[in-house]
Amino acid sequence: MTTASGSGSVGPAKVRIRHLQDAKERGRPFSMLTSYDQFSAQVFEAAGIDVLLVGDSVGTTVLGHESTTATTHQDMVAFTGAVSRSVHRPLIVADLAFGTYQTGPADAVRHGVELVRAGAEMVKLEGGQAFAPHVRTLVDSGIPVMGHLGFTPQSVNALSGHRVQGRDQAGADRLAEDALALQEAGVSAIVLELVPAAVSARITEVLSIPTIGIGAGPHCDGQVLVWQDMAGLSGFEGRFVKRFANLRAELQRAAAEYREEVGSRTYPAAEHSFE
Repeated sequence: MTTASGSGSVGPAKVRIRHLQDAKERGRPFSMLTSYDQFSAQVFEAAGIDVLLVGDSVGTTVLGHESTTATTHQDMVAFTGAVSRSVHRPLIVADLAFGTYQTGPADAVRHGVELVRAGAEMVKLEGGQAFAPHVRTLVDSGIPVMGHLGFTPQSVNALSGHRVQGRDQAGADRLAEDALALQEAGVSAIVLELVPAAVSARITEVLSIPTIGIGAGPHCDGQVLVWQDMAGLSGFEGRFVKRFANLRAELQRAAAEYREEVGSRTYPAAEHSFE
């Protein structure tokens, strides 16, 4: 994605919501990756990634929890701040943590405001028509919202695990209805997770706002992955994940070499020491 400055020049200007909308209208897919710290954020900015998602997946990828439901609002504020302070170009999206918005629109706004103060430029929440009032209240308060449909990790217990959603006609219709309801409520984009490709294509076609797929096929307007999965650090090998590197093996190799050199007194050598 390229963004134009006010002077009409094309370059790495700040990515805004309007640029995602423009990308959809022009048929140009955009990229989103999760990020939770300054180093990954800076690397992804340099690589030209358009959107950085400070996901509640930080609970499972960084903090060692088994589910994103353990991620707290305080976690989200801290990691959102780390990412937002480290980059300039990407659009910063932050998840509303489990329990921060399900209790009502007022709580959604209160926690959304704190994420914006930490540096988020858009907040993401999970769920369909039932959360349309929450979306409206957030948007009316000046907080842009990204929706999330299909498999919603915060509802993993209710969904009986990580399962593809919308495989039957009733489920597909329900997803489409939820997507239209969220669009009507004011979301600026919707993540579709673990959804059959044909269903995500149908939803992408009927919506005027961008869709972002994760395990939802090639027809969405953008794609997102957890960066540790994409880079081969987590070891997760889900069907929808392509491993673009093998950082786990490389980091293990480096650590083993370090251990060996320390053990043999090869490191530190003279060039690593002071007179």
